[in-house]
Amino acid sequence: MLIATTNRAKLAEYRLILRDVGIDLELESLADLGISESPEETGGTFTENALIKARFYFERARIATLADDGGLEIDALGGDPGVRSHRWLGSGGEDSDDALVAEVIRRMTGVEASRRTARIRATLALIHEEGGVLREKIADGAIEGVIAARAYSEIRAGFPYRAVLVIPGRNCYLGELGDEEEAQISQRRIAVLELRDELERIAAARAAG
Repeated sequence: MLIATTNRAKLAEYRLILRDVGIDLELESLADLGISESPEETGGTFTENALIKARFYFERARIATLADDGGLEIDALGGDPGVRSHRWLGSGGEDSDDALVAEVIRRMTGVEASRRTARIRATLALIHEEGGVLREKIADGAIEGVIAARAYSEIRAGFPYRAVLVIPGRNCYLGELGDEEEAQISQRRIAVLELRDELERIAAARAAG
């Protein structure tokens, strides 16, 4: 199955999740398949953008394709940055991780504790062909937390908002969790579990040859 990303850390996370939930699929990245094109993400929601990517890459790979879109939603900011999470600052391209973290902290300065609720959300779009019929499924997951007053000292490349979201039940930044621990609670894991039946159909079809 194609995981429609060039981010090796995201690919590794999906491998951890599928292993943990017992789904046996060989995962490939865009780089593994030599796909360098990318679609224009014109959707107004995570779902629309996830589908744009899944359909675009399925047409090129012609194997089961899983794409996701997501970001940070801050309640006190009306859900921003939301679908613009990687292009929030209007720089004309993807904003730097440091700049995004700094903007969250700046905008949330002085906001009272009860209004600092937020979540990191992911919407997954899965497309595959079965018996000549194209099947599309959507699933959604989120990690709930609160925005910290200051950023965590380590900003992981490609995942800036993990440095600002504190998980209340664990009393730590999301960015403090190791890969294995985060995979147990991640927004992608929640969504993958929603897609479990469909993923098992794909795995069974591949096993049957």
